[in-house]
Amino acid sequence: MHNLTGFQRDLLYVINGFDQPSGQSIKDELQSNYQTEINHGRLYPNLDTVVNKDLVEKGELDRRTNYYAITKTGEQAIHDRREWEDQYVDL
Repeated sequence: MHNLTGFQRDLLYVINGFDQPSGQSIKDELQSNYQTEINHGRLYPNLDTVVNKDLVEKGELDRRTNYYAITKTGEQAIHDRREWEDQYVDL
């Protein structure tokens, strides 16, 4: 995860929290957290990046809608990141 942007890490967390969300669902969730508009020009290139890094898989729900799902590699990356964060954050 060290080579991802904060936005790309957030994509992983959101995708991991849902069952095969669409790009629109991911966008809506991020917008509610970021409290600003997330445009397609930011969202989809970053989704492509995490797909290309094998952290997320992309599939088709129908001819117009893709879904995204976390891969085992993505799950491990989240786990490793959380372990690292836990060294510094005591909740």
